[in-house]
Amino acid sequence: MRPIALPPNQPADRPYRGGAGILALRGIGSTDDHVPEDFVASTTTVHGSDTVGLTVLDDGRTLRDAIALDPIGYLGEDHVTRHGVDTGLLVKILSTGERLFNHFHPGGDFARAHLDSPRGKTEAWLITDTGGADRGTVWLGFREPVDRRDIRKWVTEQDTAALLATLNEVTVEAGDWLYVPAGTPHSIGSGITLVELQEPSDLSIILEYAPFPALDPEAAFLGLDLDTALDALDLTPLTGTELSALHGHPESSPRARLLPGAADRFFHAELVAPTLPVTLEPGFAVAVVIDGTGSLAWAGDGGGTMSLSRGDVILVPHSAGSTVVDGPVRVIRCTPAGV
Repeated sequence: MRPIALPPNQPADRPYRGGAGILALRGIGSTDDHVPEDFVASTTTVHGSDTVGLTVLDDGRTLRDAIALDPIGYLGEDHVTRHGVDTGLLVKILSTGERLFNHFHPGGDFARAHLDSPRGKTEAWLITDTGGADRGTVWLGFREPVDRRDIRKWVTEQDTAALLATLNEVTVEAGDWLYVPAGTPHSIGSGITLVELQEPSDLSIILEYAPFPALDPEAAFLGLDLDTALDALDLTPLTGTELSALHGHPESSPRARLLPGAADRFFHAELVAPTLPVTLEPGFAVAVVIDGTGSLAWAGDGGGTMSLSRGDVILVPHSAGSTVVDGPVRVIRCTPAGV
């Protein structure tokens, strides 16, 4: 099985504006202004749908069905032994045309107990563009202790200014990474494009819905009452070293690790920027080319080489074997835990 180049996969009519950054990065894609997410190599659907969000291959099959027919070819024997046909990873390219609503994602224990879902949604952001400005803004975690009763009041009254004011305002630039554990409230400023790694689920509990007409207040809490939904919110402040541990910038290296060690149980990310050819071990991977031109060679299926250029998105199956990235190119490589 050889690597597969993937076109954009942008669910329509999302509840916030965006998508221009996807088009600018990839050079192809929707020109609509409510398509802020490109679901990459996706076996995950948007919440409430059985099909929307799934990657469809050139032969008409969904990637989910293709993996079910050949899980070892796509994922490798060790992965299948541990996780079955679950890839363990959803990658998105996300582009905001307005500030994303203040929200958070439940963890796995809560999702299993209350949402009939095997996974929660821990995620990470790899910033690729800040909309023409040198820097952008995101909000991450509470900046000081906050009373749950106040949160409940602000959500009920939709006091969005008070809700946002409780969060850490973080300045970011292209190349930065941020790790967002489940339960952590967050928002993303306008004009930011990022590659997002996450657990393969689409579970969001939305604290701020009034300014977004497309959001259904009845669905903001995933069908739960507000008090139960707030049980999934982490009220622990993120200050000093705790916040610093969730935000970083890669070292200058041909193969630079992204994200802290805490992310390893969910997913891995690295920036591949060859000065000489870089050899990567076999494994299911998603590669997003963020700059330059180069090539990707693989050893499996008789071997071969494909060109790489900015905006290319490549699914690398395990059976493609060892791969080699070469040339003046920068590639974000995303893999599930264990790869």
